[in-house]
Amino acid sequence: MDDDQSKTAPSGSISIVRAVGVLVIFVVAVAVLVSVGTRPSVSSTPTTTPTTSASAGSATTTTAAGGGAAATTTTTSAQTTTTTAGHKGKGKGKATTTTTTTPPSATSVVVANGTSTNGLAAHYSTLIGAGGWAMKTPIDAATSVATSAVYYVAGQQQQAGAIATSINIKPAQVLPLTTAAPVTGVTGVDVVVVIGADLAATTTATT
Repeated sequence: MDDDQSKTAPSGSISIVRAVGVLVIFVVAVAVLVSVGTRPSVSSTPTTTPTTSASAGSATTTTAAGGGAAATTTTTSAQTTTTTAGHKGKGKGKATTTTTTTPPSATSVVVANGTSTNGLAAHYSTLIGAGGWAMKTPIDAATSVATSAVYYVAGQQQQAGAIATSINIKPAQVLPLTTAAPVTGVTGVDVVVVIGADLAATTTATT
């Protein structure tokens, strides 16, 4: 009887050791599985941030992780074309204009009396001369005229207009100086003023 018990005792001890070993392996396996399950997932898609340089009227797109478009920004540029002294170019500037003004003293003027009223040419020479014009000696017109007029050589139209305005001659009577003008001997003169009957009627002149 005692011999039978002594033979079965080691077999029971081995079974317990095996059970403990299996239990330990099971616990370790569970711990490993739990550890693997709680790790953060790693995306296989790399994070890229491509940037496209924007030109006039184009868009810049930034791509976030995962390939989605995060934001789109549109940038617009402009070009300014400015004319400066007759040349076109890019940039800021103002158009410049050069104006040359000729003084009245550079324009020679002679007054001709186209009426029978004495002293009109001298009278209007004095009035016109007050404006600074280079006055010549008054003369008589070749014929009598009803309407006063101002005649000018090439390049003197603006000056002739100013003289006409100063003595109330209408702009329509500012004309180019040709052989049709009722005067003679006015070579080298820039402006010729012919006083007609219309001004004589409104002017009191003395000789």
